[in-house]
Amino acid sequence: MEQPHTERARVDDALRRRIIVLVGLMGAGKTSVGRRLAAALDLPFKDGDDEIEAAAGLTIPEIFSLYGEERFRDGERRVMQRLLTGDPCVLATGGGAFMDPRTRALILERCIAVWLDADISTLADRVGRRDNRPLLSGKNPVEVLEKLAAVRNPVYALAHLRIRSQALPHERTVEQIVAALTERESRR
Repeated sequence: MEQPHTERARVDDALRRRIIVLVGLMGAGKTSVGRRLAAALDLPFKDGDDEIEAAAGLTIPEIFSLYGEERFRDGERRVMQRLLTGDPCVLATGGGAFMDPRTRALILERCIAVWLDADISTLADRVGRRDNRPLLSGKNPVEVLEKLAAVRNPVYALAHLRIRSQALPHERTVEQIVAALTERESRR
């Protein structure tokens, strides 16, 4: 029987060789939790939205305004492909990235996908603090999030792990993710 500290070291090593991808609706905490998760796992952190903005030289609201959602999604797909075939990290995706079938297939094949699932009231509270969400511009956040959840949650459910993102300190969510990742890797 393997010693507990040896098993934990094996699991930690296995996790540091993977890309861990956080998916979920806007406001689920993918970026905030992702930064803390990366620190806990001693991995680099990458934010898909930041990478898209750097590649385009524009903010996401500017991309939506100038080129529309379809062109944004095309650029998002290309950036995601680059990130998903790169070095191990924790990657926070935009809410729509996992909806693209090619991106989703790559994530499910090469990475560990973690769905941060939150209730609509928590999401609405969180997204109401920022005004840089093009899909919410001039709209009722609760109505938009309910419609998005109806379409996207069944797809997010394809992720390897599902973690409830609640109105708790993000460190608690990180602890839940680390525990779920550890259990998953221990079974392998």
